[in-house]
Amino acid sequence: MSEESVPQQGAGPTGQPKGLLQQMEELMAALNADLSALDADLQSAGRGTEESEAK
Repeated sequence: MSEESVPQQGAGPTGQPKGLLQQMEELMAALNADLSALDADLQSAGRGTEESEAK
């Protein structure tokens, strides 16, 4: 995973430190987005192999 996709710890938009729960929610949202993208990639790759095997 690249460093840009990991939310930076520290102060939030209000300048106050983020709570652990908020950090975990942000990490889970980023992970969910990564997994959704991976799932889409795998499904499109799977469709490509199914089409080539059917020929």
